Amino acid sequence: MERINYQHLYYFWHVAKLGTISKACEALHLAQPTISGQLAVFEQSVGTQILRKEGRKLVLTDTGRTIFNYAEEIFTLGRELTQTLKGRDTGRGLRFNLGITDALPKLIAYRLLEPLLRQPETVQIHCYEDKTDRLLAEIALHSIDMVLADRPATPASGARVFNHFLGECGVGLFAAPVLAARYRQNFPRCLNGAPFLLPTANTALRRSLNQWFDSQELSPSIQAEVENSALLKTFGAAGVGVFFSPLAVAKEIESQYGVQMIGPAEGVYERFYAITAQRKLQHPSVAAILANAQQRVFEILAISADDVGSGG
Repeated sequence: MERINYQHLYYFWHVAKLGTISKACEALHLAQPTISGQLAVFEQSVGTQILRKEGRKLVLTDTGRTIFNYAEEIFTLGRELTQTLKGRDTGRGLRFNLGITDALPKLIAYRLLEPLLRQPETVQIHCYEDKTDRLLAEIALHSIDMVLADRPATPASGARVFNHFLGECGVGLFAAPVLAARYRQNFPRCLNGAPFLLPTANTALRRSLNQWFDSQELSPSIQAEVENSALLKTFGAAGVGVFFSPLAVAKEIESQYGVQMIGPAEGVYERFYAITAQRKLQHPSVAAILANAQQRVFEILAISADDVGSGG
C-alpha cells in the first residue's frame, strides 16, 4: 500500500463510527453499492480484513481499529483546518490520551495530572478507565499514550511497553464516623470480625492486605469486593464497612467522603506506575507527569503520610 486513498478512508471512518453501511449512506447521502464497493477496494489495498460482521453491526478488527484511530486524528485536524481558514480559533491544544486502571485511587491520579492543568499550552486530556490488560492493549495499538496503574506490566501482557516507577505511599483504614469510633479502641486487634470493603483479588493492594490480615491474625467479615476505587469509597461513606486508602490523601478522603481515619495499616504500601509504549516516550505530557511524580508528588506524599501517622 504505497499511498492512502483518503476518500476510501473517509468512507471507512463513517462506517466504523456508525456501525453499519446503511447509516453511513444516510450520513454521506450516497447509495449503498457506492459505499460497499469503495470499502471493499480500501480493504483490498490494506491487505487484510478491517471490519467484520457481528450480528447486524460491523465491528473493527485490530488492524481496523488502528486505522480508525489515525482516521479520527486526520479528519479532526481537517475540520479544525477548515474552521481556522474561516477565521475561527479552535482552541485546540496538544491531545493526550491517558488510561487509568480501575483500582488506582483517583485522588492520586489527579495529583499526578496537576502539572498538565497548569501548563501555559492547552492540553486536551482524554481519560479512559478500564482494566489494566485492556488499557495495555490500547497502548499496543497506539491509541493511548500512557497508563497510570497500581502494578507494572509484565511480559505476559503481550504488549511491548515500558514501566516507570512513580513512587509509593502508606495505606490507612477509613470508615463512616460511627464505624470509625467503634473500631478505634485497641486498634488493630478490634478489627477482628469487622465489616470490610476490599479491592478485588486481581489488584496489587489486595494481595498486600491479605498478608497484613494474616500478620495481624485478623479475620475480616468481607461485605463487598470492589475493583473501582471511587465506588469502594462511596460504599464506605454509606457505612457499609471499613476500607483502605492511601494515607497521603487522607485529608481529601475525609473531606470528600465524610469518613474518618481509624489508623494506619503498618507495612502496607501502594505503588504507582506509568506505563508507556516505546514510541510515546517523548510525548511532552508523559515527560511532565514523570518529572512531577519523581521530583515533587511522591516527596509530598511521603511528607503527608508522616504527618497523618504522627497525628494519631
